[in-house]
Amino acid sequence: MHTSNRIIQLFKENQASVPFSGSAYVKGKETLVATCFGYANRSEKICNQTDTRFGMASGCKLFTAVAICQLIEQGLFKYDTPVQDIIHLSLPFLSPQVTVHHLLTHSSGIPDYFDEDEMDDFEELWKKRPMYRMNRPLDFLPLFQEKPMMFDAGKQFHYNNAGYILLGMIIEATSGLDFRQYIKKHIFNPSGMTQTGYDRMDHLLPKTALGYIEDPKTASWRTNAYSLPIQGGSDGGAYTTVYDLEKFWNHLFSYQLLGKQFTEKLLTPHIQVDTHLYYGYGLWIAFHNDQVFKYFIFGYDPGVRLSSSVYATSRIQSHLLANSEVNINQYARQIDDIVKSEPALI
Repeated sequence: MHTSNRIIQLFKENQASVPFSGSAYVKGKETLVATCFGYANRSEKICNQTDTRFGMASGCKLFTAVAICQLIEQGLFKYDTPVQDIIHLSLPFLSPQVTVHHLLTHSSGIPDYFDEDEMDDFEELWKKRPMYRMNRPLDFLPLFQEKPMMFDAGKQFHYNNAGYILLGMIIEATSGLDFRQYIKKHIFNPSGMTQTGYDRMDHLLPKTALGYIEDPKTASWRTNAYSLPIQGGSDGGAYTTVYDLEKFWNHLFSYQLLGKQFTEKLLTPHIQVDTHLYYGYGLWIAFHNDQVFKYFIFGYDPGVRLSSSVYATSRIQSHLLANSEVNINQYARQIDDIVKSEPALI
């Protein structure tokens, strides 16, 4: 069976048990798969298209990491610069040992505003602090600034959203631009990502999929309109298409966003997360047979799922964007298996 048919077949086979609502795009030397399933708007029966815009959740932490590396490349600060030397805010428990590198690699030990190892209901955050007031990185500061350090800087990996909030503040403090303005000017525009942006959830652009959360008790659906911050920022929440993701990766790997030295620094496996899994700057790095197998980003929010991968040897790209809480890892793993089994498609 041809590779493209194998990939399409896996979506069809999984639809009954793990229904996929979204857009899928796999590209090698030629397009292998560009397909879509489900509704962008369930009440109006508007179908998802391959160029529909979807939420990225934490997948866009990579944009923040690229921006930080750009500013370091300009000489405005260094990877080992202490955070407190760059931003001067009320962070009474912030250790002076915490550096930019620690924030980038989730090894800072700073307290998080949403600890994914201990909390599973993102909506709980907005009961005391309305989601419609979360407009800037600074708005998140009260959620974690009075909490003590979790561990000494550099001691371990612990996924941390607050660290990327601080990185957003660093971008604003050193560039003189609002975070979203900086990303648009220095990443989206140079990459030709015309369909990517940090939209307000109450002002979504055309062809944007609504995110849906299923209530298993009633078998009904509701949107994620009250589940997420009103507008995305440095720790997540942009909207994009599978085609814009391809443009981004192409520009990153061709050194058009960062020079070769700084691109390689971003792609370096800086800290081990699991047996075959490492973290670079803003992205995950999977190993297979003791070699880098793929670079990828992953997003997980109420009503949002994203998996975007570039396979290290072949440069095949695989982008999955979903507007439901599907187990997107199941699809990503099966595409991994196909890539491993068919190097000829590279």
